[in-house]
Amino acid sequence: MPALTHTQVVELRLRTAAKLASAGIVLTAAEKASIEIADCGLGEIETIGLQLITYVNTERCCAKELVLFPHQLFVEHQHPPVGDDPGKEETFRCRQGEVYLYVEGEPTPNPRGTPPAHRAQYFTVWHEIILRPGEQYTLLPNIKHWFQAGPDGCIVSEFSTKSRDELDIFTDPDVSRIPVI
Repeated sequence: MPALTHTQVVELRLRTAAKLASAGIVLTAAEKASIEIADCGLGEIETIGLQLITYVNTERCCAKELVLFPHQLFVEHQHPPVGDDPGKEETFRCRQGEVYLYVEGEPTPNPRGTPPAHRAQYFTVWHEIILRPGEQYTLLPNIKHWFQAGPDGCIVSEFSTKSRDELDIFTDPDVSRIPVI
């Protein structure tokens, strides 16, 4: 799939910084310049992917802001064990908008999430958790999950153990987590 262009990355970083500012989240100039655009290597960033800023990622903890534009989703994946580490445990706390989180468990009838039809086969977990501002949910290690923003987009603060995004396992074999620009 086509790589993101430098112009796309600049525009998406500006949109992301503006979305964060609208929620009162202040970023330094260096942080604005380091906003990651995770397009999953699919070339469908307006539909599939997310924008994020990582504040800290040490051997013991990680903190990020995840920004999704209206109806944008991040693909199904899991955080596997690495050596003696059971895998990343993460808590999502909704700051703005609404996020539809899907995890393993009893499928929810009539879920709000809508993956693109041409990739629907790669979305296999349908137990829906809806998070609104101030609500949070903790995902245990190695649990399949995916999430999608509501109609106004969303901002989610992620607090976790060490993040090793490059080792995530994706249901969709076409996904590449590390962006190419």
